[in-house]
Amino acid sequence: MPQKSSPTTRRPRGAVRQLLLEAARTLFGGQDYRTTTTREIAEAAGVTEPLLFRHFGSKAALFREALVLPFTEFVDEFGRTWAAVVPETTDEEELAGHFVGRLYDVFVEHRGLVVTLLSADALSAEEAGEAGIADVRRALAVLGGISAEGMDLRGVRSAHPDLAAHSTVAMIVGMAALRSTYFGAEPPPRAAIVAELTQAVLHGFLHRPG
Repeated sequence: MPQKSSPTTRRPRGAVRQLLLEAARTLFGGQDYRTTTTREIAEAAGVTEPLLFRHFGSKAALFREALVLPFTEFVDEFGRTWAAVVPETTDEEELAGHFVGRLYDVFVEHRGLVVTLLSADALSAEEAGEAGIADVRRALAVLGGISAEGMDLRGVRSAHPDLAAHSTVAMIVGMAALRSTYFGAEPPPRAAIVAELTQAVLHGFLHRPG
């Protein structure tokens, strides 16, 4: 009597998509956009390459959903928070801590976005467009604008306000991207890093409240 074949195990709905997103974030975090292949991502996710294309259509679309979208969504969310701020009734430390902490977390979790941005000049205009690099640059410009407005509210003046504002964002991004380089396998607690960055944003490294 022939043996019955075991039933095929079906993944829960949405599981394949999530596996591909997680694999993409991991691989893009270790190598740049151009050198990461769809075959590598599919193998890391434990699925076939055709299944990747069925869910996302292209490497660029997967990159945008895995890395670009979380960043632009953060910027949109913080932009709404900032628009609702009433300076006279808002705790500056709390708002700055929220901004620093969320931005830091986004770049720690999606380090591949930083890796790709660092090598973006090597991408063709078509590759950069498909990967959503322009969306990231627009979002960074929005963050720079928010930072500049915050500086103006605090009476901070600079001969180059755009440069000063973007330096704030760059400091947070740099700490997220280079955390393991600075501290190895045992970085300081997240709360300590965010607190230090928040103090630097608000008061600088030397001029702080007692």
